[in-house]
Amino acid sequence: MASLFSKIVAGEIPCHRIAENDDFLAFLDIMPLAEGHVLVVPKMEVDYFFDLDNHTLSSINIFARDVAKQIERAIPCKRVGVAIIGLEVPHAHVHLIPLQTVSDINFERPKLKVTQEELAATAEKIRTA
Repeated sequence: MASLFSKIVAGEIPCHRIAENDDFLAFLDIMPLAEGHVLVVPKMEVDYFFDLDNHTLSSINIFARDVAKQIERAIPCKRVGVAIIGLEVPHAHVHLIPLQTVSDINFERPKLKVTQEELAATAEKIRTA
């Protein structure tokens, strides 16, 4: 059965797309830790991040770096933090989270409650940055 992220990649589940190429998709997390929290996924379904082949592993990091630069231009932050956890969805992915403090990347914190309209506005801000 396809993962949630594979369904997003296929367009079966809507998302707020930030960037995309032939191999990767970046989209807003719908339960963000901070405004501008983006997920970067390979379009190829692989469960565990460190099972990605060498080319895909290096390429996803370059793609994520470019997305992080877009986030930095659009969302006031000190840095964009990176987290790879991989327990919640069986599809390799990278979290890019705008940070003011280290606690901003604490996944045990309550998630922001945002509307679809707020997500759409944030996505537009990042895409045009």
